[in-house]
Amino acid sequence: MGETAQVLSAISALRAQGQRMALATIVGVKGSTYRRAGARLLVPDGGDLVGNLSGGCLEGEVEGLARSVMAEGLPRLALFDLTADDEVIWGWGLGCNGAIEVFIEPADKAAETADALRLALEQETPIAVATVISSDLAGVPTGTRVLVHPAEAAEGGTGQAAADVALTELAEGALASGVTETRTVSFPDGDVRVFVEALHPPIRLLVCGAGHDAVPLVAAAAAMGWRVVVADDRDEFLDAGRFPGAGEFVRIEPAAVADALDLDGRTYAVVMSHNFLRDRDYLRGLLDTDVSYIGMLGPNERLRRLLDDLGRQGAVPARVDEAKLHGPAGLDIGAEGPEEIASAIVAEILAVSRGRGAGYLRDRSGPIHDRAQAADQAAAAG
Repeated sequence: MGETAQVLSAISALRAQGQRMALATIVGVKGSTYRRAGARLLVPDGGDLVGNLSGGCLEGEVEGLARSVMAEGLPRLALFDLTADDEVIWGWGLGCNGAIEVFIEPADKAAETADALRLALEQETPIAVATVISSDLAGVPTGTRVLVHPAEAAEGGTGQAAADVALTELAEGALASGVTETRTVSFPDGDVRVFVEALHPPIRLLVCGAGHDAVPLVAAAAAMGWRVVVADDRDEFLDAGRFPGAGEFVRIEPAAVADALDLDGRTYAVVMSHNFLRDRDYLRGLLDTDVSYIGMLGPNERLRRLLDDLGRQGAVPARVDEAKLHGPAGLDIGAEGPEEIASAIVAEILAVSRGRGAGYLRDRSGPIHDRAQAADQAAAAG
């Protein structure tokens, strides 16, 4: 389970126990910061914190503010400016050079929203939410929310108040663009600041072949919060005891893999049965689908032979399929053994999903994080 899902599940569990809690969400960043907008920290009245905002630097300060929010029952917006050169900043032990804006609210007031977000992640459907984080507009208090699902965005609505229409349009825009950001909306009688967040379901990793070296790959992907599907044509290999992190097992003939699963753009496939004929058929089944990545274990020569064999059968990959093919799968990190290879593959999939070319961060000329947050970045933490 990813971090976002852990926080949302904890809200539901603690509410069922009748425990007070406060939810802190990063709603804005400037400069270099450890976490980006959308990161969450749940502070229960008793028990451990759930989530992370700064890698440990600000959690204590945020916890103190969260307890005040619990006592008062009112949300608040806090700014942590880490660019100042004073004793307070150094006392926090911060190594970043940026500013973080955090919205802290009583979590019981956000419980219905948390349930809706958690359900959307579980059902693997996108969802967007617009939250008012400050307001001087009468009738639109801080904490007001609008949630939008794709079907609702397509249908639209009538008879809404101007503020509701504006919030809905912001949420629909986030759902379409995948951008998480804070916006200011001006009305004749005042302004509201709105945190707009789109959550897309986490990556679905399809592992084609349930051999022994698939075990660490499934475990690594599950630790990322990804939805892992293990496919094989051998019943005895599809064992939940071997793959505790798998969310689904599919017994399927390799060539029919596309018929058994919804292979959309959120799906990343790794072919690793280690049998030439099986791998050929898996590859043939994955071609001409919407998957975003096809990773092939084995050397380049083996992949060339697989493609030649498919070509003789009339299955020639289109240019778009060639771009998706990664063989050998994984980043070039000198990986040896199943565990290291699994790490290399997971890292490559993450890079592909974020549109990044990998490489050393020290060689990156721009900021580590893109200014515009992609929605699947939050959901991949999912």
